[in-house]
Amino acid sequence: MECQKGDGMSIIGPRKPLGAQAPQGETLAKTLGWPHLIALGVGAIVGTGIYTLTGVGAERAGPAVILAFAIAGAICACAALAYAELATMIPAAGSAYTFSYTALGETIAWVVGWSLILEYSLACSTVAVGWSGYLVGWIQAIGVALPPTLLVGPHAGGIINLPAVLVALAVMGMLVAGTRESATLNIVLVVIKLVALTVFVLFALPAFDAQNLHPFMPYGFGSTEVEGTKRGVMAAAAIVFFAFYGFDAVATSAEEAKNPGRDLTIGIVGSMLVCTAIYMAVAVAAIGAIPFLQLASSPEPLALVLRTLNQPLAAQLIALAAVIALPSVILVMMYGQSRIFFVMARDGLLPQQLATVSKRSGAPTRITVLTGLSIAAIAGFFRLDEIAELANAGTLVAFIAVGACLMVLRRNAADAPRLFRCPAPYLVGTLAILGCLYLLYSLPGATLIRFLVWNAIGLVAYFAYGRRASFARRAEADRVSRTG
Repeated sequence: MECQKGDGMSIIGPRKPLGAQAPQGETLAKTLGWPHLIALGVGAIVGTGIYTLTGVGAERAGPAVILAFAIAGAICACAALAYAELATMIPAAGSAYTFSYTALGETIAWVVGWSLILEYSLACSTVAVGWSGYLVGWIQAIGVALPPTLLVGPHAGGIINLPAVLVALAVMGMLVAGTRESATLNIVLVVIKLVALTVFVLFALPAFDAQNLHPFMPYGFGSTEVEGTKRGVMAAAAIVFFAFYGFDAVATSAEEAKNPGRDLTIGIVGSMLVCTAIYMAVAVAAIGAIPFLQLASSPEPLALVLRTLNQPLAAQLIALAAVIALPSVILVMMYGQSRIFFVMARDGLLPQQLATVSKRSGAPTRITVLTGLSIAAIAGFFRLDEIAELANAGTLVAFIAVGACLMVLRRNAADAPRLFRCPAPYLVGTLAILGCLYLLYSLPGATLIRFLVWNAIGLVAYFAYGRRASFARRAEADRVSRTG
């Protein structure tokens, strides 16, 4: 790998040149078409966010959680347009990490990559915990008693959330089997989810009662502290934001796309359009059907709505669909994290042994196993809302970086070929950055402190290991020594 001439050895480090090629034997197999990519996007986006965080959002914003979904979706739409341009321009694995390495420099890329590791690992764990809630609710509804100490972590008086651990390990096994096989299974799971949500809307919408929307904004619009918890529309948007950001997993798959220029654009933009329409319909149906305080107290809010409406069979089917299909979100997020780990190792910022690709499946088996084990451990012991909030912090930093990369490359590489051109790039990039900064500010103070601690640990690791081992930095040093 070589670096752009003149990048130097500044604090932000060298940059990758546009079109940089991965070393021979460390490239991922091109196995995915645009149907796989749309399914990856929808599979990641439609999941715990709409199945379980609808209740958490209702607790923080009341009926205005509908507005919170719209705001989070609009901010994500700006980020999605930036991702679409950058992913087709730089069709390599790593999404925001790789874009930042190319546009902003190695040190910033490390911070973004470290944040993405947090995003994906905690997103997987959040979904695993949400899936466990639906599984337990479904099993108990059919009259089967389970030992409580194995259903929740220590925070709720249990020992371990065993169902969450087992589903994470099962998904890890699917990914080890191969990318194309996992993506094909994901299409089936996505169809199940979409059918289930359609059934929910058909049953819940006729019960819509406008009285359930009053007061619409009981905690106001901005993010304010109420009894130790941030509440308001923007506080809710900061957590239901989790429900939208799976499309960056599509960008992470760029290196494995058969036709990146066409397939990535369709996958990113298409999955966002489909999911935004679904979310608005589901949120309106849920909030209109029962008082928001009932939703706020449930780990399985959609099934609760249907049971409240005396539709026990539909509630069982919705819960069963969640049990069957939510693992698709874990699959896509675990896939995304393993690719971030893989590319950082391939660049030398993490131990290169992690960049090993299986000759049988063309997938990074070693890093996938490490990823799966860490996700299972987090899911077994931590609470859903805390995990989701911390995952959101990592994602927001990545989206801020992508907005900046879009504008920097429009200025510094104006003539580079772009298979998709984001409309009004400076406006879109600015809105993505400002929107994400406000959502970041709206997260709880404890979440932001944990996030800063995580990145402090990351910077120590970078300066202790990654900076020295970086292939780009070594290549730049060699170039400087050769030219005197």
